[in-house]
Amino acid sequence: MARLYLIRHGRPSSTWGGHDDDPGLDEAGQAQARAARDWLLSRPQIERPGLVVSSPLRRCRETAEPTAAALGVPVEIDPVVGEIPTPKTLSAEQRPAWLRQAFQGTWGAIDGDMDYDAWRSDIVASLARRANTAVFSHYVAINAAVSRLLGVDQVLAFRPDHTSITVLETDGETVRLVEKGAEAATGVL
Repeated sequence: MARLYLIRHGRPSSTWGGHDDDPGLDEAGQAQARAARDWLLSRPQIERPGLVVSSPLRRCRETAEPTAAALGVPVEIDPVVGEIPTPKTLSAEQRPAWLRQAFQGTWGAIDGDMDYDAWRSDIVASLARRANTAVFSHYVAINAAVSRLLGVDQVLAFRPDHTSITVLETDGETVRLVEKGAEAATGVL
């Protein structure tokens, strides 16, 4: 099975519910992105990623860029590994409360205008096709994948820190969790 790395973005310059809907990284986040690159490049050649995929959001793209530049590859944008889709009827001001409520329950119980359990299956299916790849994503999307791989329905399977690197393996059809990334207290909750 080939290695696959699922990396949470570095620390953004603002948090959800802040003044910027698509913040980039702050100085600490930029340093975290370089540290993630260094860790990924320190893997044995057979485990080192050769491709870089990112959520379309700026904080993920900026976290992915140092790794892509070091590998000499473009950053492929994949909306499937993006942020959890917010119900269309909610305003930006309502999103934080909606997320807090979602975090307390299961994937099937999330109140919204889509099937969030199917969304997490789509993420895992996308990851299964991505051998030898570093995938830069988000707190909730990473939880979607990890909870599916652990066989649990709780939305919060773990609390990935900024630039936490979760190690997976794939044979092109299935994905196996090798090791969860670093956890930390987070501003998400």
